[in-house]
Parts: sequence; C-alpha cells; structure tokens
Amino acid sequence: MNGAKSRRSGRFRLSLVAPMYNEGEVCDLFFERTLPILEAITPDFEIICVDDGSRDDTVLRLHAAHRRDKRIKVIAFSRNFGKEVALTAGIERATGDAVIPIDADLQDPPELIADLVEKWREGYDSVLAVRTDRSSDGYLKRTTANLFYRVIGRMSDVPIPANAGDFRLLDRVVVDVLRAMPERNRFMKGLYAWAGFRTATVGYVRPVRAAGTTKLRFWKLWNLALEGILSFSTLPLRVWSYVGLAVAFMAGVYGAVIVVRTLIYGVDVPGYASLLVAILFLSGINMIGLGILGEYVGRIFLEVKRRPLYLVGSTLGFDDRPAPVKATDDAP
Repeated sequence: MNGAKSRRSGRFRLSLVAPMYNEGEVCDLFFERTLPILEAITPDFEIICVDDGSRDDTVLRLHAAHRRDKRIKVIAFSRNFGKEVALTAGIERATGDAVIPIDADLQDPPELIADLVEKWREGYDSVLAVRTDRSSDGYLKRTTANLFYRVIGRMSDVPIPANAGDFRLLDRVVVDVLRAMPERNRFMKGLYAWAGFRTATVGYVRPVRAAGTTKLRFWKLWNLALEGILSFSTLPLRVWSYVGLAVAFMAGVYGAVIVVRTLIYGVDVPGYASLLVAILFLSGINMIGLGILGEYVGRIFLEVKRRPLYLVGSTLGFDDRPAPVKATDDAP
C-alpha cells in the first residue's frame, strides 16, 4: 500500500490502450489531440494501439505514427477478433502503473484523462468515466442502451454501472486481476465490475465522432448485450424452472376442470383448435428453453477448446517481439 501511495504521488507510468478497426480517417487526429495531454500529465507514458484486422489504411498510419514517436506502440491482429479481445490484448501488454482504455474515435475525450488521473492520485483503484449526456447517440442506440443497463442491472450478480463504457482508469492491481482471468467469452464491462476495488466516477458529455462511422451495428450490439447477460447471470437458465412449474400448474388446473365438467355434463367432442394451440405453445416454450440452454452450452464448448484468444500478425515498439514493418516511408 505504501508503494502504491508513493507511486501515485510521485512519477508514474501511464498506458493508453486504443483498439482500432477501420479508423484511418481519425487516427492522426487522435494522436494530435492525445499526445500533448499525456505529455502535460507525465513524461513516462505509452499508447498501445491494437489494430483489430482493419481493412483500410489504419495499420499504415499506425506504423507511420510509431516512426514519428516511439511511445506509440502497435499490435496488429491477424484478422478481426472483436473489440473485447482487442482491449484484452492491449491491457495484457500495458506496462503502466495506471492503464486507460480509450476509443480512437474521440467520443472518449482525451481531455478527461487528467481528471481520471487526479481521482486515481486520491487513492481510487478504478475511475469510471460516466456519460451524463448521450444526445450525440441516435435515439435507437440511447433507448436500447438504457434498456440493456436496466436488464443486466436486475439480472447480474455483479452490479454493472450504467452509462460507463470502456473509458476508465485502472490501477495496476486491477490490471493484474484482469490479466489473470482466463475466459474466452469476454464482456469487459462486466470483468471490470467483477474485479471491484475502490471506485470513483467522473461525468462527461459524450461528443460525436471526430470522423468516420460507428463499427458497432445493431447486430453486434445485440450480441454484445447477450454476451454480457449470459456471462454474468444464470437467471435465464433458472427462469425456465419457474416457467415449467407455472405451465405444469396451469395444466393441472385445466385437467381438474375437464374432470369436473365431464362428471357433471358428460363426455363431449371438442374441436381440434384448442389442442393445436396448446401443442404449438408448449413446443415454442420447449424450443426457447433449449435455445437458452444451447447458448450456455455453446460458451462451455468454446471455453474447453482453449484456443488462443487472438493471433498477432505483427507488433511495433515491443522489445519481446520485433515485427516486420510493412508500411513504406511515404505512408500517410
């Protein structure tokens, strides 16, 4: 603890982790805004850029940025593995006393880094950047995001803060905990929350993208939300026990009604409509239950295969693995 206090009050190393996918339009602007801010905070910092299999000139621009400033380091995946995995790779390679995941589209304002560091110096191990205003997002995204946080807040055993994305400061002790987590199906917001530790928040207004378009379309957001719910809650499994009990209870009541009606009024010959509806309804219930069970079994299947979480095509700026530079000197 004394070492942590002296580290925070004196000179420290700061690591920024920026996952990128087709961010060539905003790449140079990101460094232009971020580097002066980091230099004003501490002389000892690194920016770890993780290219998640971009199809534009993002890698070329990152190589050029590294040649201009060696504090910019590059990890290039062999293909697209997803943002959660890109964040994991950057956090695993970060060497700072404090680590800050940040989006390269500048919707996470770099100017807020100084406020995050100030809270960290006060003794907090995790400092969340909470969006107090999301008017820059579309109506559908705001609505679905609010719905997601309400749902997962009720279902998850671990409280996951609403409107807090990946933009936050993590102390080295939190980073070490994240690096020790072995799961392949990763929902980083949940992993941050699961780690716990002393946490503070800093509010900010979310700006619009500096350039380019969002890469998280509705289907990817839906899959990410599903991953979060299934990774941090067993309620979707447990609820089908109650559904089964409710259906069995209703079937028992209906059976008793039929028996009583038969004893009083005799046997009649009903139509097939009600029977068909009942069969289709119960079949639908069974299929939904099997589908949810299959989601959990599928995640077990992925975990037990123990494949690498990601494959690195090349790196720049890391001493442990020099990488070939494929960009030319006149790269943009």
